[in-house]
Amino acid sequence: MSPVIPVHPQTRADMVRSCIHYLDGRKVADLELDAISDVLAVDDGSFVWVGLYEPDEELLHKLQEEFSLHPLAVEDALKAHQRPKIEPYGDALFIVMHTAQASANCDIGVGETHVFFGPRYLITVRHGASLPYAAARERAEQNPELFRLGPGYGPYAVLDYAVDNYFPIVEQYRQELETIEADIFDQHFKRDTIRRLYDLKRDLTTLRLAVSPLNDVLAQLTRFYPHLVRDELQVYFRDVQDHVARVAEATDTMREMLTAAMSVNLSLVAAEQGEVVKRLAGWAALLAVPTLVASWYGMNFDFMPETKARFGYPILVGGLVIAVLVLYRVLKKARWL
Repeated sequence: MSPVIPVHPQTRADMVRSCIHYLDGRKVADLELDAISDVLAVDDGSFVWVGLYEPDEELLHKLQEEFSLHPLAVEDALKAHQRPKIEPYGDALFIVMHTAQASANCDIGVGETHVFFGPRYLITVRHGASLPYAAARERAEQNPELFRLGPGYGPYAVLDYAVDNYFPIVEQYRQELETIEADIFDQHFKRDTIRRLYDLKRDLTTLRLAVSPLNDVLAQLTRFYPHLVRDELQVYFRDVQDHVARVAEATDTMREMLTAAMSVNLSLVAAEQGEVVKRLAGWAALLAVPTLVASWYGMNFDFMPETKARFGYPILVGGLVIAVLVLYRVLKKARWL
């Protein structure tokens, strides 16, 4: 997986992807940042959803002023590289989750999303590899009966969208694992197979570390913050929690299979090496018989059988051939050749 590499866009328009005012679950208008405080000053039950991508310090400080965000949460959102977590700041929450995105060349990029969630606002801050949350926002707008309960439906749509993006990556890893398994049982040892096993296990570990903490985040959202997550919305967050559990279980299963695959691969390599050693030992035994006899007859003794017997050499060669053939048959039956 590729790590998060913040690269700040050049203009504020690139950093502010959306700033929308909602009332009674329906879109009222697109807002300028300077108008946010004026909208929130009117206690009409409306809220504002702001979407940011790689914001700079000046932009985050501007939003801090408009929404009265806690400075520690703003600092975390600026620096990124945070662990997945949920932090309460007064009547608002700061949520961090890791995202993943598959590219066309099958490379997996990792990013972060920071969510500022208050009674009348929702701010999403994306860093690194992450798909825009326009689709999540459109989904929320298509459910005004839930969206009118406040901005609580927005975090559900964002979390659900981010978690659903894990499933294609898990499926991609599963297919890669099947391909590697086929290579493991190939007749020839491939060093590249070990490298692919290691890379895949490393990526799955990274994915597991990104997914696992979301279970605790979602559990806290549904249990401890009823003023932000209404009872009617809790079932939706539990559905995301179920998706997180499925991804975590699939990841754990593949990690166990990878561990087994690495052990099997090493065992097969050791077994193949053992077979090679057995064959070498078998051929060495076949060569040892004529070598031993030849060494005897190469010592320049005065009385040698072939010097007196007419058929000494043919008998000796025939005996060697018979001995080698008998030994070859024995070794062949024992599967050493």
